[in-house]
Parts: sequence; C-alpha cells; structure tokens
Amino acid sequence: MIINANHRLEGEGITYEESPNHGGAFGADLPDTLIIHYTAGASAESSVKTLCDPRMKVSAHLVIGRDGAITQLVPFDTIAWHAGKSSYEGRTGFNKYAIGIEADNAGRLTKSGDEYVAWFGRAYSEKEVVEAMHRNESEPSYWHRYTEKQIAVVQEVCVELMDAYKISSILGHEEIAPQRKTDPGPAFPLDTLRERVLYRDRADEEPEEPQPVRHPGMVTASKLNIRSEPMRSATLIAPPLSRGTMVEIVQECNGWLEVQVQTRGWVKKEYVKT
Repeated sequence: MIINANHRLEGEGITYEESPNHGGAFGADLPDTLIIHYTAGASAESSVKTLCDPRMKVSAHLVIGRDGAITQLVPFDTIAWHAGKSSYEGRTGFNKYAIGIEADNAGRLTKSGDEYVAWFGRAYSEKEVVEAMHRNESEPSYWHRYTEKQIAVVQEVCVELMDAYKISSILGHEEIAPQRKTDPGPAFPLDTLRERVLYRDRADEEPEEPQPVRHPGMVTASKLNIRSEPMRSATLIAPPLSRGTMVEIVQECNGWLEVQVQTRGWVKKEYVKT
C-alpha cells in the first residue's frame, strides 16, 4: 500500500470511486488529524453509494469493508464532508483539518430475543456483537463487532497517512461531536490504534504478548474499573466491579488481567486475588 503523487492510495484491494461531495484543498500543513467513523450502514457498497450521492452532501476519504477492501472517494489533499458540526480542544469544523475514515459497521444494536437488530432492520447473531459501555455513556449496550482484518487495515492505512502527512492526532467522531455521534463506538479499539500509530517509534517498542490463563479470581478493591484494553486510557466498558465479585481470569498482559464476568474486559492485576 502506497500513497501516490495524486494523493490516492494504491495497492491490492484498493479502488477509487470519486465522490462529488467535497470542498477545496486543505490549508498549509494540513491535514493533521485522522477521524475514525463507522458507516452505520448495511454494507460497504451501500455506504459508498450514499457517500457518492450528490443529494446527500456527505463523503469521506475512505471506506474500509469488513473484508479489508478499501474504496477511496476523495483525494487526501482535498476536504471531504464527514465531520459535520464538530469541536475538540478549541478547534471547530474538523472537515478542514481531518481525513475521514469510515469502517463498514452497523453501530449500535438492539437486543431482540436471541438476535441483535440494527436500525435498518438486519439481525446479527451473538458472535457478531460486543456488549460494552460507550466512553460518553454510563450504561453498557450492544454494538456490531468489527472484523480483525478491518481493524488491521485501518491501522495500516493510518500508518501510511501519518508517514505521508503531518498527522499528529487520531480521534473518533464520538470525541469531536459527542452530543450527536457514537462512532466508532466501544467495539473499535480506538485507544490501542492511537498507541500503535502515534507512538509506534517509542523506545519500549514491543508490548508483552498476552499469556493465556484460566482460573478464578476475586476483586479486592472497593470499586474496580473494567476497561476495553489493558491500558489506563482505554474505554470503560461497564460499571466498576465491587469488592468480592468473582471473575474468571482469561489472560494476563503487562500487569493487567482480562476477566470474564457478565461482560469481558481488562482490570489491574493488583486488585484481584487468585
């Protein structure tokens, strides 16, 4: 995968379908931000069609399918219309600062019997679903799971963009428009993406690989946060676990334990007695 002189991605599994929905060129030293979205659509193809429809007045630079295929809609030196009304740390109107990356994902789901239903009516099985708490909410809900291939391709794309442009920030749409947007949601490892892309050249390069274990444990802290990933900056995925809560320890990594309770997530090892 490379970015050519025309600010387009080239490589296997990459196609270009130009959207008429875009502004002019980015300003000097821009873009400097990547915004991660989910499409909230039924398929990558249907989302590409929507983002190329001149009546819709929306677009993004990239759509990444569940199989990892990439469709580029707008060159990277050109403003796309993906952020809408947005603000973060004193900036407003992120279209003029940011490249927009859309991942094919249905977003929030509603439980109905043994199935989980998207807003457009499609039902998903339990294995396609994550129960987790959104960073801007206080109760867990159900979310469409991203594929491993899709997440890997998003990371690869972000690395290429960071190397080609002056990218210093990766944000979710949920962070620049928290009152109206929930994408990419807690099913996407946004904090891990930031760690791996923005800080990939740190001296302590390689994190310890998780070591599989399977045994019970008991929470010893009065309240123990449970997070989406083994790091303090990761999203809280459920209310804190109370002292005495029994958990099943799934694996260990860098002083964190992945535990299974009503949900599955990461807690600090020092607060679990085994």
